[in-house]
Amino acid sequence: MRLAIRHTTRYRFAEPVAYGLQRLRLIPKGTQGQTVLDWTMEYEGAREELSYDDQNFNHVTLVSVIEGATEVVISCRGTVVTEDRAGVLGQHAGHLPLWAFLGHTKLTQPGPRIKQLVASVGHSDDGVVATLHNLSAAIRERVIYDTGHTMVDTTAEDAVAAGHGVCQDHAQIFIAAARCLEVPARYVSGYLMMNDRVEQEATHAWAEAWLDGLGWVGFDVSNGISPDPRYVRLATGRDYADAAPISGINYGAVTADLFVALAVEQQTVQQ
Repeated sequence: MRLAIRHTTRYRFAEPVAYGLQRLRLIPKGTQGQTVLDWTMEYEGAREELSYDDQNFNHVTLVSVIEGATEVVISCRGTVVTEDRAGVLGQHAGHLPLWAFLGHTKLTQPGPRIKQLVASVGHSDDGVVATLHNLSAAIRERVIYDTGHTMVDTTAEDAVAAGHGVCQDHAQIFIAAARCLEVPARYVSGYLMMNDRVEQEATHAWAEAWLDGLGWVGFDVSNGISPDPRYVRLATGRDYADAAPISGINYGAVTADLFVALAVEQQTVQQ
């Protein structure tokens, strides 16, 4: 599937910025089942300082906010070709060993509620894949998809306690629970083409688990499926903090408004 993506993030500050630095993970990965044909990023009110690949082989760009700016705009656009691999990504890549994805982080540290969730699912007689699909369904039933109840720093345990969350929360709960089952798991940020609309409000997030004989396998808890050709992977990590599309710091200003414009659509190939 050939997907055309346009993604613009606009920050408007109440006062001029004295200093700001943003870390961007907004360049899709060229991985198994995904080929980036073209991709550009443009900035207003900011300048690119450097770029590098991090420990997860994420493409990272550091940009500084121009002193005195009251608005920063980050615009991305490009074309990605995806394949249907039934959610199976395959071999491991990156500098982190697999055992690093068994350790809990601050955002994925399991508490009593996640441990109860794991115990309620149990091990399926049909194997680990079936167990993880059952886990995904249990999370989706326990934590209703609903915006406005969690923040980017909400932990997986707190999201279960709230009973409401978004794709970020679903992914981190799955990761915490999978690690309790001694299955390496990681967070994925990216794009998802919706069947009913082109314009969207935000990027998407899901989880991947490492399974012997298959490698990394994706689980989109929020939609109850494994990723298909509509999904584009941006970044991976042990939790949201490792794979956040945009993160950073600003001094001398308070962010007054944040606007996101995102469009993902299938592109017809001209013969």
